[in-house]
Amino acid sequence: MKRLSLTAWTLLGLIAGIALGAAAPGVARQLGPISNVFLRLIRSIIAPLLFGTLVAGVAGGGDLKRMGRVALKAIIYFEVVTTVALFLGLAAVNLARPGDGVPVARNGAQPTAATPTSAAAEGVLERIFPASIIDAMARNDVLQIVVFSFLFGAACSTVGAKAAPVVQFATALADVMFRYTRYVMYLAPLGVGAAIAVTVGSKGIGVLVGLGKLVLTMYVAMALFLVFVLGAVIVLFRIPLRPFYRAVREPFLIAFSTSTSEAALPLALENMERFGVPKHIVGFVIPTGYSFNMDGSTIYISIASVFIAQAAGVHMSIGDQLFMMLTLMLTTKGMAGVPRAVFVILSGTLINFRLPIEGIAVLLGVDAVLDMARTCINVLGNCLASAVVARWEGLSFNKT
Repeated sequence: MKRLSLTAWTLLGLIAGIALGAAAPGVARQLGPISNVFLRLIRSIIAPLLFGTLVAGVAGGGDLKRMGRVALKAIIYFEVVTTVALFLGLAAVNLARPGDGVPVARNGAQPTAATPTSAAAEGVLERIFPASIIDAMARNDVLQIVVFSFLFGAACSTVGAKAAPVVQFATALADVMFRYTRYVMYLAPLGVGAAIAVTVGSKGIGVLVGLGKLVLTMYVAMALFLVFVLGAVIVLFRIPLRPFYRAVREPFLIAFSTSTSEAALPLALENMERFGVPKHIVGFVIPTGYSFNMDGSTIYISIASVFIAQAAGVHMSIGDQLFMMLTLMLTTKGMAGVPRAVFVILSGTLINFRLPIEGIAVLLGVDAVLDMARTCINVLGNCLASAVVARWEGLSFNKT
């Protein structure tokens, strides 16, 4: 038993949590504080780890033109992959039609707000830049921390030798936070088991059965995306599969069981750097992807919005659906990868397109199961994105 890896222990914790939630839901619901302690410890890592990793990577690299090139390549990759995810979700929900026969009441005509695209774009632009880095760190606003750290690292690189103590501090901070992450991860089996036990204990094992067609549509779409889209990316960019699998399996499992991208972020950064992605790339691409490359959330939100229209008996043409997806793509940019955050975006979009917001109550019934899928795909997609940008930069990986 002592030879079991942390991944194996975490998987055992996941299985034990499901069993406890099903057998003793009353006891399982009392484990919320244990899960919350684990997640709070994880969140305490994010701000200092991002700051240290990104400042050390940008300033240590010393080539701002290269960082600009990395940023451009990352954004291009994000937009291509999320667009593919969007169309895959639309195809799945239109072919399977999981909303047919689901009772969702349709209210009278709701007022349609002004065209949301311009307002959404303005909101995204404002949210990118922090008014206070202390405030951004206190809220764990990943995107604002990335922007500040990138500019701060660029300033250190420009100053030169005078900034050497600051860069050394950032490097040491990153190393210390990676070690801190390792200590916190020892609690992962307990934290993961408690999180899944609370979910099953609160929602019941029947959450896996209710609205089964929607759940099945979502998981099949995710599996197709994983195999045919991310798999094609791995082949196209010649990412060594076995080492990549070893690097992402623990962050993937943690994201799946906790339904929180934040919980997987520190380990994802550390493992992808160990996999061979340079610090300046992994420190920029993965955190930025948490706002701009949410593949799982993109698939989910395209399925969920059309599902509600189907359930309410609202016919939407392909053109209407595409316009709604464009709105969703704009409004989800800059959204933190936290549990249930997509409902805020989805609610506003439903109102704008005169769809019944009551449909969200139906989705909440099975969201615990859906959230696990979309969160782990988000994390996996961002880990792969960092490897792709590294390969795009001409770097190679150890294939063993």
